[in-house]
Amino acid sequence: MPPIAARVAEPPRVAVRGRPGAGCRTVAHALNGAGLTVVSSAFSASVADVQLYVLAEALKPEDRDAIAAVRDARQPLVIVLNKADLSGFGGAGPMAAAQTRCAHFSALVGLPVVPMIGLLAAAAFDFLDETCWLALRALAAHPEGLTCLDGSFDGFLAAELTVSMPMRLRLLEALDLFGIALGVAAVRRGAGPAEVRALLHRASGVDAVVAQAMAARGPARYRRILEAVTALEAMAVADERIARCLSGDNMVLARMSAALDAVSALHLEPEDIATDDMAALLRRAVRWQYHRRSRGGTAARVDAACGADIVRGSLRLWSRAGGSVESGELG
Repeated sequence: MPPIAARVAEPPRVAVRGRPGAGCRTVAHALNGAGLTVVSSAFSASVADVQLYVLAEALKPEDRDAIAAVRDARQPLVIVLNKADLSGFGGAGPMAAAQTRCAHFSALVGLPVVPMIGLLAAAAFDFLDETCWLALRALAAHPEGLTCLDGSFDGFLAAELTVSMPMRLRLLEALDLFGIALGVAAVRRGAGPAEVRALLHRASGVDAVVAQAMAARGPARYRRILEAVTALEAMAVADERIARCLSGDNMVLARMSAALDAVSALHLEPEDIATDDMAALLRRAVRWQYHRRSRGGTAARVDAACGADIVRGSLRLWSRAGGSVESGELG
């Protein structure tokens, strides 16, 4: 039984793609560091659980076409605005500006868009070698070490600093201006390597991206649960305890929860229903029963199974809340 549980609990397999120059490799590296399994986009249609599309600065026609193609194929999709630090340093900072831009892009494509700074996430997982750390400390100790970062690459490279030109270029490659500024400011506050690493991790936005990918894996996780149930049903022939577990309330409600996660990832179930809201539970059961019948033979197997589990679980909760066939509520 442990191997069955381990299979269900596997992290999602993510395919990362986007326009050249969007930073797909950096994002993929960061997601690997965060514990996700990144697969080759060349084989993503059959291997990946989640498609992750990377934007950078602008939403171009080729981006919209690629996003539409994934949606048309009904594949779980996460959209990331990488290089969020390039959204502007004014006001509340680049991530706040990136959130505004993400909201605009989201309105255009009809899906959430999440900001991320891939370089910072990658740096947080790999961190910096001793020479880079010493360079950050040298910048923090210099009077102009922070003000020279409030402009352009050229301004940073031309500033009169004790840090060598090759080392400045290395820092720019690893952290960009925003990341260097974060590191220098943190060192000035007395932060050590571990604290700077944690700061880069938080500022990168990678946790929000991982959360989106975990939520989007609903259909793949549901398929694995169906496979696990099939394996358990075979074992139940010789084990009455497993048979009772498979037919009990906990299993019915767990399957409904997984099915709701699956359809939510495909943006098919916007309604969040309380477990004691009899009318809403009954409406959901009727709606998904209709959905199953109306799609007929064209429905994918996972759709049909999802519908059945949502209907069964909703009616089980409805019955628990006091609903009954005798009351006439089923019409």
